Amino acid sequence: MSHPQRLVLLILLLIGLGVGALPPERVRAQAGASFSSTNAVVAPLVPTLVHANVANYTGTATLLIFDAAGRFAGEYSINLVGGFGSVEVLPRGSLGNHWAALLLPDGRQVANGTVYRLDAQTMVQTGVAPFDQLFGRVREFMASKRLSYQLDDRTVVGYRSPDSPLIWLRDHYYQNRAFRYFEGDLVSLVEANQRAQRPDGSLPDFVARPEWGIPALRTPVEADVEFLYVQLIYETWQTTGDTAWMLRLLPSAQRAINYTLTSPERWSRQHDLVMRPFTIDTWDFAYGPTTRDPNTGEPAPRHWIDEHTKWGIFHGDNTGLAEALRSLAVMEEAAGRPDLAAQWRNLANDSMVRLNRLSWNGNFYTHHVKLVPYQVPGVDEARQLSLSNAIALNRGVLTLAQGRAILAEYQRRLNDPQRTAFAEWYSIDPPFPPGAFGLAGRLGERPGEYVNGGVMPLVGGELSRGAFRHGYESYGFDILYRYDQLIRRTGSTYLWYYPTGGVAEVDHFLPTDGWGSSAMLGALIEGAAGIENRGLKFSAATLSPRWLADPRNRINDAYAVARYAAADGYVAYRWHHAPAATRGVEGQLHLEATSSGATLLLRVLLPPQAERVTQVLLNGQPVPLRLETLGASRYVLVEAGGPLVKVQVTYR
Repeated sequence: MSHPQRLVLLILLLIGLGVGALPPERVRAQAGASFSSTNAVVAPLVPTLVHANVANYTGTATLLIFDAAGRFAGEYSINLVGGFGSVEVLPRGSLGNHWAALLLPDGRQVANGTVYRLDAQTMVQTGVAPFDQLFGRVREFMASKRLSYQLDDRTVVGYRSPDSPLIWLRDHYYQNRAFRYFEGDLVSLVEANQRAQRPDGSLPDFVARPEWGIPALRTPVEADVEFLYVQLIYETWQTTGDTAWMLRLLPSAQRAINYTLTSPERWSRQHDLVMRPFTIDTWDFAYGPTTRDPNTGEPAPRHWIDEHTKWGIFHGDNTGLAEALRSLAVMEEAAGRPDLAAQWRNLANDSMVRLNRLSWNGNFYTHHVKLVPYQVPGVDEARQLSLSNAIALNRGVLTLAQGRAILAEYQRRLNDPQRTAFAEWYSIDPPFPPGAFGLAGRLGERPGEYVNGGVMPLVGGELSRGAFRHGYESYGFDILYRYDQLIRRTGSTYLWYYPTGGVAEVDHFLPTDGWGSSAMLGALIEGAAGIENRGLKFSAATLSPRWLADPRNRINDAYAVARYAAADGYVAYRWHHAPAATRGVEGQLHLEATSSGATLLLRVLLPPQAERVTQVLLNGQPVPLRLETLGASRYVLVEAGGPLVKVQVTYR
């Protein structure tokens, strides 16, 4: 069949099938004609062999394949001899059963029906063990973090911290970076928090554990619970695509934000920013000597607000609020309230302007800006770099210059000849002197312990993901390699390490840190592999494969898939680099992608030695060159739609 004939036939078939519908089996198959796939279940972009049979026929036939959403997903020519032939096909498109039709050159449809079922599982394949094995390792680490029990006559599922057998919203939210790829229940913990929300809009730190007699409680010094709750609703909606569910929870999200903006214990009217007692970054105990629990009278950290509380502005609360306000704006737009969405966005932008004026020192955010000045002896507070600087890299609220400045500061500390810590993933650096934060003898009173200067993989993971975003790709890879070495030492991963690399021997500390390992997995999938969801369950996505920037291994081939377990959304790609043999000779980058969604933005990282791009092809057709520069990194940008996407970039 000639190309024009195939095109006319395809158009007629698509018109007859209807837009967006699964192609019906309208034509009775010819007796003695059939096709079948070697594999009944196939993976995206993994070749499978389809065998065809047309009795007593020798010649060519055409196999047309449509995905589960009725979209055209491939055309293949088959040579049949004595009635038999086969062809290798590349599955693409939406998950589910794919339909096919077998046609002869005269236009007769001789067979049709389901050819295979497409399924997808998250994976990374590069031939480099630290990357290829990380997803499986993190999933194993997090198996011990999953809790499931009855609450309010319903099953609640959540992910605990390594040092508490309760489901803290904070820990659960940050671990969502990983568990959304393998956890089917993403909503029960959110709904449990909604039921526990107080009339003023505030939320508990953790939900109740009835069988232990533990009610839902809030640590009074915490100021981040509400915006993390809003962000969790938003990210759950983005993962599942369930807009009706999001709309049911939207009033609860609005109440949570309004609580933050109006509570005299959360909002500074002096600065129009979130305030909190003087804690170490986002943690839950305040500055000062050990106090006594007002309920039990036992010695305890300063979890409470009283006449001795010292107030200030902490940057992480405000970058987090700005992110949540922008997410709330997207949800308001989905609810049909664009005017309210604009108000939330304006508030987010204004709050970042105020925060930058108050807290940004040119290289990073000052840890704690005091509302009433006082001295903290034994530490240079102006030099203190706290962990939420790393988290801010991925909240979408910084300028490119700010993000790069923060990363440069961490690199300076990594390369400091006076550094004694095994990694620059500090909870805070320099730490506070002994006893500045009284913890009743618990770990953290001394420098280098816990959040007072301990080294935390959660910081490393956020740094790595942020490095990929801001043009520090080789630094992002370096962190992933060092984390791999760290977990290979013992087969474990801890919430924090002493700067010398040791771990605290505490019976109730699990050697399976979900927060840190989730951050590292996020750095791999969203950073190194470069798969980012920009819509509902990958309805729109960005692909930025960054394998060329690996400083330790020469990676020229990669296969990556990201799929959410609670939905049918996924993205997959195959990336190949054919480097130029000598300077001045052309090299090529190939990126073949498919997804369940409608649109893809492909960002193809160029090698440093590329002097210029000579051609960009999308599905074989030339497209105009679009370049994006981040520091020394250059990306070729191509926008594409549909399940069949092939990009080829040629450079000298």
